[in-house]
Amino acid sequence: MTRVPAIDGWFTADEANPHLLGTRGVTSGSYFFPPSLAVSANPNAPFESREPAELSRTGTLWSYTTNHYSPPEPSVQKAPYTVCAVELVTEKMVVLGPLATGADASRLKVGMQMELVIGPLFTEDGVEHTMYQWAPLTDPQGGVR
Repeated sequence: MTRVPAIDGWFTADEANPHLLGTRGVTSGSYFFPPSLAVSANPNAPFESREPAELSRTGTLWSYTTNHYSPPEPSVQKAPYTVCAVELVTEKMVVLGPLATGADASRLKVGMQMELVIGPLFTEDGVEHTMYQWAPLTDPQGGVR
């Protein structure tokens, strides 16, 4: 089956080492995500140039919620689904994303370490559309940290 990113330009398709793709202000060092929608600017450098930046692939679970309803079309999410807010380790910005396919939402705890993974969002006409997702980071013995 062919796998393609559901959204182009937001994350790398490297499943072994995925990264979010953002931008960084050349003058201020401020980070922005997603690159195509982030229009706010650092008030100390409002018109600065931005350069592409790979963002951290790990962070701390800041908040999460499990939705028990499906959003309206054209969304492809089916209830129930969990959305995680993860503070990236280096950038200190919070990025929303779905909980990884197969992860147990009942084991989530605010403050736990999370990592970026690539997983399925939906399949259409034999093509699996993938999305970045947040998975609990496990220790070497397989336990959740």
